[in-house]
Amino acid sequence: MNYNGLITASLVGLLLTVSSRSVAQHVIDERTYVDDSTRVRLSLYSPPNRFQQITDKIISNKAFQMTYIGVPLIVSGLIVKGEDDHFHDLRNSYIPSFSNHYDDYLQYVPAAAMVGLKIGGVKGRSSWGRMLVSDAFTAALMGISVNALKYSVHVKRPDGSKNNSFPSGHTAMAFMTATMLHKEYGLTRSPWYSVGAYSIASATAVSRMMNNRHWLSDVMVGAGIGILSTELGYYLADLIFKDRGIIRNNLSFEIFDYKRNPSFFGLYMGFSLMPTRFALSSTVSLKASPGSTAGFEGAWFMNRYWGIGGRFLATSMPLSLTAPLSESIPVEIAKRVKRLQSDPLDIASFHVGPYISYPLTDRFLVGTKILAGCNLVPSNTISVLYTSESGEEKERAIANVKTNFSISYGTGTSLTYIVKQNLGVRVFIDYNCSPSRFVSYSTNQEGEAVQYETHKTLNTVVLGASVNVMLW
Repeated sequence: MNYNGLITASLVGLLLTVSSRSVAQHVIDERTYVDDSTRVRLSLYSPPNRFQQITDKIISNKAFQMTYIGVPLIVSGLIVKGEDDHFHDLRNSYIPSFSNHYDDYLQYVPAAAMVGLKIGGVKGRSSWGRMLVSDAFTAALMGISVNALKYSVHVKRPDGSKNNSFPSGHTAMAFMTATMLHKEYGLTRSPWYSVGAYSIASATAVSRMMNNRHWLSDVMVGAGIGILSTELGYYLADLIFKDRGIIRNNLSFEIFDYKRNPSFFGLYMGFSLMPTRFALSSTVSLKASPGSTAGFEGAWFMNRYWGIGGRFLATSMPLSLTAPLSESIPVEIAKRVKRLQSDPLDIASFHVGPYISYPLTDRFLVGTKILAGCNLVPSNTISVLYTSESGEEKERAIANVKTNFSISYGTGTSLTYIVKQNLGVRVFIDYNCSPSRFVSYSTNQEGEAVQYETHKTLNTVVLGASVNVMLW
């Protein structure tokens, strides 16, 4: 199977990391009245509640504005470092032979776009001099930070080539240049400059994992360093230049209406758990260890509360035995078994259905969904590795599982925080149920092939987060 678009993992959490960074404002409900000769617009301010006032005050703080994306990315990268193998297994399950060098050039695209716009006469935030000084500070900070970590931590790359994997320099460069474009044009002309820039940066980060050059923690920390370096570089330039060289002020979102329909699209990433144990035969019983899930999810809302959407996910969970194999293979082999040899339990799924959202405040939304769709579990050969009497390592197949296609169902709860006009961050707990039928071919002690059919409901819980573009 080749699902190039599903490795997300990547990604989990990087796609369109910053769509817009305007200062939080009170909600305005605009209503338009029209008579025969004139159009009168009245802005009716609804006073925010105490909780919203506190969050708005925090959000508008300068230190928060500089760190609210970069610091969480770095901290999250350090937290998931111990789980890098799970997301690497996801890559190996779906695109094990992927190799391409376009990411060597993709990282520079936002910078090229920024310079091209400047040469083309499109006015951005800064004059040439102020922009170049800001970018020089930024590049120096990013380069020092990345290289200091690379050559002091000594993390081996997933492909085993070098010991300078952590953090990802390509990703740091991509997010640094994306944040430059965001500051110069995304904040001053249109948030869609930011959307494009961070989409390219996220594609660079995902590609580094797809190419087996970096772990998930490498790209998350690299992205955080790239963003923080740019924030600090521009801050230092602002101290030097003050108001000199500012050509265009930031856009105002004072009248942005957060009561619009909360449609969204973004990357989905989480840790998958399956408490189910299932027997492939009378003697081969397996369980799935915690793994990873990644993909895409989105929904279109008809109003503030009801919508319809779907998701496309890839899951990978390692398999392990739950009982000895003495009855399914000769005793002399069972005594010398070293480990189970098997591909992970891979599940590709597609679901659609209604989405429900309820606003706790203008920025915090609680949601749920009821989905139906299908799962595809690819074929799998399960073997044991054992040591022969001569000391040689050998492999013996104990079961061959056929491709399994089944109808599945899902639900879940989520909490969304609207960080900025076009950016939402969502944490969720999802539950998926898939009544499945497995046909396996096992071997007995005499080496004879025996077919078994197993009916089992696969129950999967996914704990995760997603970063979304809000499609207002």
